[in-house]
Amino acid sequence: MKALIYAGPKQAEVREVAEPQAVEGAVKIAVKYCGVCGSDIGIFLGTHPRAKAPLIFGHEFLGVGEEDGKKFKKGDRVVTYPLLSCGHCRACREGNKHVCNTLGLIGIDTDGGMCETMYVKEDVMFKVPEGVSDKAAVTVEPLAVIVHALHMVDFQARETAVVIGAGPIGILTGIALLACGAEKVYISDIFEKRLALAKELGMIPVNPNKESLKDIVLEGTDGEGCDVLFECSGSPSAAIEMTEITRVRGRICMTAVHKKHEVDLRQLNFKEQLLIGTRVYTQEEFGQAIRFTEDIQEQLEKVVSHVVPLSESPKVFDMIADPDCGTCKVVVDCTK
Repeated sequence: MKALIYAGPKQAEVREVAEPQAVEGAVKIAVKYCGVCGSDIGIFLGTHPRAKAPLIFGHEFLGVGEEDGKKFKKGDRVVTYPLLSCGHCRACREGNKHVCNTLGLIGIDTDGGMCETMYVKEDVMFKVPEGVSDKAAVTVEPLAVIVHALHMVDFQARETAVVIGAGPIGILTGIALLACGAEKVYISDIFEKRLALAKELGMIPVNPNKESLKDIVLEGTDGEGCDVLFECSGSPSAAIEMTEITRVRGRICMTAVHKKHEVDLRQLNFKEQLLIGTRVYTQEEFGQAIRFTEDIQEQLEKVVSHVVPLSESPKVFDMIADPDCGTCKVVVDCTK
């Protein structure tokens, strides 16, 4: 079968690989779509600390059952909870296996889903509702990241939110916030095509290269600042500004992973703000994200900006790196 292989730093190749072997408790699926994640970009660049070549990319995959299992039937459309937990560390024992001390991921620590067929264990498979399109269903995994983030900050309807970064995670965060009753959602980015999509989806776009996000948010909140802020960009400037933009006793959710950036911690003290780290999602939240797709399908479909055949998939990394391509969510069609 064909698969997109990480062959080394900045080397991605479509190769013929052996058909997958049957695994006890698993069923064979034909992969339809697989989304390209930021972690896939890190793997491609050779900067991911765990991914080793050769490796099949992909953990955001949608497939169709090719055989009957105990819980699933041939023809069922399914998505997979891709986290790999040890089951015995303290985090796992306390019900937090999504932050396992040795957490792994399909497509990073084992071969992933950018291929034609694979075996998936039934206990991590979820059936896609009949009315949900393939384009919406392939966004379930990143949507689960946002479901978890909203739970972590205890988001409430009628709150005002700021999202920094209008990449796929930022746009999905804005969609989820509006669907959950946000009063207003400000979103910032330097790429106009992403901001245009955000505006179409009901968010208030801000380009920090042209205007001050802080001034706009303070003006729109009577000088108080937003109730909750989601940092989805990973940029140093966002880390510096986020405590200024957020109100007294507001919450700041670190959805993006930062290295070493300066943060104005005085504001954290003076305003008694809550700074919250998040990492992926629980298996229950993954299931909740699937049900959520039924309510926001139309918006999710707009997030998928490009669908690329598996046969041409090595080009996806150059597409994402090129601002002129205007990508938001890039998906690989594994049937072509």
